Amino acid sequence: MTTVIIKTTTKYLAALILTFGAYIILHGHLTPGGGFQGGAVFASGLALLIVANKYDDIRRTFSKVPLSAFESIGALGFLGTAALGFMGYTFFRNVIANSGFPLFGEPTPLGINPGYLNTGGTLPYMNIFVGTKVLAGLTSIILVFYLLLGVKKDE
Repeated sequence: MTTVIIKTTTKYLAALILTFGAYIILHGHLTPGGGFQGGAVFASGLALLIVANKYDDIRRTFSKVPLSAFESIGALGFLGTAALGFMGYTFFRNVIANSGFPLFGEPTPLGINPGYLNTGGTLPYMNIFVGTKVLAGLTSIILVFYLLLGVKKDE
């Protein structure tokens, strides 16, 4: 049963959950978390939207979202980022760290990193790709269950 209160509350709560998921993905190299955890949080926000809205709206909205393509982009991006390590002679080598690359390539300060987001080299890229894969995969699973078992009418 979806009421106006549930829909309105979900709209605001889902926005906060999606923002928190993006935060966990992007800060995975600095704080506990990372791509998998952030992707799972992101998918939970989408799951909240799925269960709080009408069947037809969800079916129409998610028919336009290429979740399988996002999942493939996540997997290929992760492998491509790992293959960048061959520039440094080993698979998964962090070749961008401390290289001066404009995005995530700034030198890491000695000692404890006080939270500089623009460090980490290839780790933030890998977190983003893993997060994309996990959010697309988990959302697909939730969506399949919802569409197969979901109630077509609001009760």
